[in-house]
Formats: sequence, structure tokens, C-alpha cells
Amino acid sequence: MLFSILLLIHFLAFTAYLGHLAVMWPQRGAGPRTYTGLILGITLLVTGIIMVALKYPHVNYYKVVPKTAIFLAVTVINIRFGDKPYTKTAYYSLLGLTLLAACIAVFH
Repeated sequence: MLFSILLLIHFLAFTAYLGHLAVMWPQRGAGPRTYTGLILGITLLVTGIIMVALKYPHVNYYKVVPKTAIFLAVTVINIRFGDKPYTKTAYYSLLGLTLLAACIAVFH
């Protein structure tokens, strides 16, 4: 039951982050930024770590390792731009990495 609740929170945070990126679509990331992405990223990180800890040692490493690498890349992009607006390349990279993580999560 706890794992299912965490998975639901993780999914909702991921969907909200994708929605957050979609709101930036008209400016391609050049618009003003808020702390929403940071809060959602922390939520994704914490729920992901707890879910892996609950499943250990039966963890799907073929999913966890690539998604962790994607999360690291998204974190580096966000650190690089700090409070500045994203460039188009950074925005499209975030959008592509987010959709790639979704595909990894959905497909076996």
C-alpha cells in the first residue's frame, strides 16, 4: 500500500513537472521561472529513493540507472541556468529528457 501511494505521488509530481514545462512552451523556456520545478524535482527524488529502498534488492536496475542519469542531467541543466531563463536548447533538452524518462518508466 505504501509503495502504491508513493508511486502515485511520484507519477503526479512527474506529470506536474511535464505540465510546468508545457506552460513554458510559448516562450520556449525564456519566460520567468518559479520554484515549482525545484519542489517537483525534490518530490521526484525523494519518492524515487524511497521506492527503490522499499523494493531493494529486487530493483529494476535497467530502469533505475537510466532514469537516475536523466535526473542528473536535468539537475545539471537547472543548476547551470539558476535564476536565468532557459535557452531554447536547454528547454528542448529538458523536455526531451523528461519524455525519455516517461518512456523508460512505461515500457518494460
